[in-house]
Order: sequence, then structure tokens, then C-alpha cells
Amino acid sequence: MSPAGERPSRESVLDAFAVESEPDRSTLERYLRLYPEYATELVDLSRELSREIPEDEAPLSVADQALIDAAWSQHAKALPATASDPFAALTADDWRTVAHHLDVPRQVITALRERRVSLLSVPRRFLQNLAVAMRCSVTQLELSWGSAPLVAGRSYKADGKPNAGEQVTLEKVLIDAGVPVEKRARLLVEAD
Repeated sequence: MSPAGERPSRESVLDAFAVESEPDRSTLERYLRLYPEYATELVDLSRELSREIPEDEAPLSVADQALIDAAWSQHAKALPATASDPFAALTADDWRTVAHHLDVPRQVITALRERRVSLLSVPRRFLQNLAVAMRCSVTQLELSWGSAPLVAGRSYKADGKPNAGEQVTLEKVLIDAGVPVEKRARLLVEAD
């Protein structure tokens, strides 16, 4: 959508929302949290996408179908080759490297990977450094933050059904991990 560190344009955000496989309420809420500046447009698009289409209309003409196919082909070429989850693409060794790059304990990385950290509590600078360490864009991180279950990749034998739990702030995770105050202050600063 846009280079790492830049906010995507309104058109890019609306295009991404329009091609979501499930443009339901939770998807809309995720986009509204990530891009509050486009709230009106996102709500309008959501309503348009959920609008009932009457089925008594005549089928498309061959010319209309050719126009649609050409537009779809052009759109498909513009999409990134991999729209996969950047969190899922990394191996255990990659996560160790990310932890080393960010100079944080691995339990902080685990909390980030499992999306137990609220995206809104992560400073932009930290998010940019995380994106660099994961070899992806900030936008890919933001869009994938709410798309995976919070307990993905883990299995436990338990008496009850597992639940995702509440998200916490990055600062809380750093405190729980025993990161010293000076290092926490450096990690939580918004700008260089």
C-alpha cells in the first residue's frame, strides 16, 4: 500500500477494505481503529458492500463482462505478491533475531506475535523498528494485527476452553518482562 513508516492513502485503505474476504463488523472496527481519519468513508463503503442486490436484473452483457474481467486483471496485478500474515512467516530463529534487533526479552516478542499487546499502545518508532526486523511494512503489521487469533500457534492441554484474554499495553509487557526503566523509556519514546 505505501512505504514503511508512511500512512496509507484514503484510496489504499478503502481498496484494502473492499477486498477483505470478510467485510463484517469486526473487520470494519479494526479498520476504524487503525485509520480513524477515514471513518466516514469506511462506514459508507461498509454499508455499500453489505447492501442487498436485487436478483431480478438481467445478466451482464459480453461487453460488460469483458470490462469487469479487464478491471479485475489490472487490480490483481497491482496487489502485492504475498498478502500473508507477516507474523506467521517467521521461524523461531527469526523471532530470536527480531528480539535481538529490538533489544527486548523473547517474552515481549511472544506477546507481540500473539497480538496480546494493544496496537494503539505501541509507539510508532517501535512499530517501525519491528517492521524492519520482520522485513515487512508497518501497514502490513497494522493490517495483520487484528486478523489472527491471539492464541495462534500454541496448543495446551487444559480443562477449560482457551480464551484470547484482554490485550495489554506494550509498557505493561515490558514491565512484566523485567525490562529496566531506562530501557523501557528508550523503547517507548515516539520519535528518535
